[in-house]
Amino acid sequence: MRILLTGVTGYIGQRLLPVLAKDGHYLICCVRDAKRFDVPQNITDQVSVIEVDFLKPETLTKIPTDIDGAYYLIHSMSGNDDFSSLELQCATNFREAVATNNLQQVIYLSGIVNDDNLSKHLASRKAVEEELSKGNYQLTTLRAGIIIGSGSASFEIMRDLAEKLPVMIAPKWLKTRCQPIGIRDVIDFLWKSLLDERTYGQSFDIGGPDVLTYKEMLLGYARVRGFKRYIFTVPVMTPRLSSYWLYFITSTSYPLAVALVNSMKIEVVAKDNRLAGLLGIEPLPYQVALERTFQKIQKNEIISSWTDALSSGLLDNNFSDYINVPTYGCFVDKRTRAVEEPQKTLDRIWQIGGQTGWYYGDWLWKIRGYLDKLAGGVGLRRGRTHHDQLSVGDALDFWRVLYADKEEGRLMLFAEMLLPGEAWLEFNLKEGKLVQTATFRPKGILGRLYWYAVLPFHGFIFNGMIDALAGANSEGL
Repeated sequence: MRILLTGVTGYIGQRLLPVLAKDGHYLICCVRDAKRFDVPQNITDQVSVIEVDFLKPETLTKIPTDIDGAYYLIHSMSGNDDFSSLELQCATNFREAVATNNLQQVIYLSGIVNDDNLSKHLASRKAVEEELSKGNYQLTTLRAGIIIGSGSASFEIMRDLAEKLPVMIAPKWLKTRCQPIGIRDVIDFLWKSLLDERTYGQSFDIGGPDVLTYKEMLLGYARVRGFKRYIFTVPVMTPRLSSYWLYFITSTSYPLAVALVNSMKIEVVAKDNRLAGLLGIEPLPYQVALERTFQKIQKNEIISSWTDALSSGLLDNNFSDYINVPTYGCFVDKRTRAVEEPQKTLDRIWQIGGQTGWYYGDWLWKIRGYLDKLAGGVGLRRGRTHHDQLSVGDALDFWRVLYADKEEGRLMLFAEMLLPGEAWLEFNLKEGKLVQTATFRPKGILGRLYWYAVLPFHGFIFNGMIDALAGANSEGL
């Protein structure tokens, strides 16, 4: 079957793609920038990529008419005030774009919405579902709560809290009940529902067998990790204070923290979980889902992460405008070193950031990350998805990967930290020489003052970094 897959660069989409391909389907993947999307080598003959933007109807004419099914996986966890109208517009444009197709079914992954007092994000999910239901196809909606899996926002936030805080003074919403579900089960529900007429025109809640409070989930995580943790809830934390609490302790962004806090105050328990029996799926218990998640982490098999989503307002989802680094009006720090063992240097470059660090002056990088976090930026705590693999679009601490070609020996990063300007960091290994180039395009006088203020630190940070990458015995050129 020919299946349209939207949101393929997202957390769910990246994991669903290989499963659908293994099932024998041909996938038409919708992306806003093809440079961000690497098709797995083993399924290239089953995948075609089209560049579309569901906020721009004129681009949707690229969607083929001969598709049998579609997955609508377009979501936002933005704190932007108009996100709900944008989500609704995307859904409307999608519905109208496929109106003349021979499309049989659309599957939409939503959130559990069984409370009259919904958060803004859950209310938006419900509005999108209602809009999609107006199409001349059969809509199947799967509603999930907290998803447990390596790289999911919910799991990573819980991981941050339980790993870092032996004692927690936490907001009262930690007593809210929810029904977590493992990522493997979510994918099973998605692909097994495809073109199954028993699911047509219906909405289903999906969840694991356990109903837990967020506090119980955190304590359960601690048990799996062998930690003792003590959690005390207090009624005095306002939603704003709760958002700041999450933001400063965990790796989440502030807009995502706001969205999560607003959603976590509302109970999300599956009221209609009959789809499991219908499709023959036995969802994993919470503890088992956690254990399997850690097995994936230990084997370095994290396929996708919530951090792969772009920071709002920086790249505007279009990498093409940033790959060609500007020269006019820019400050440049360029250093070159001879390299005796190119492969080792290349491996070091591809492992930079995250747990590995930046090879020199890590404490200064951490201070810069903390200051960025304090000012409302992403900070360093996003880390990286893979230990030694990089792809275009990956988050790398407070950088974003613009270009990564190991065979060519070139890696280009764009800064997503808060800056009075724009910054690039590029590594280019060629003919036994490593060229490391930092470029900064200042915005106004403040940008120029910033560059001169950090210039003394650049002198030894960038110098030490390239020395470590090239090898301790390398000599400057």
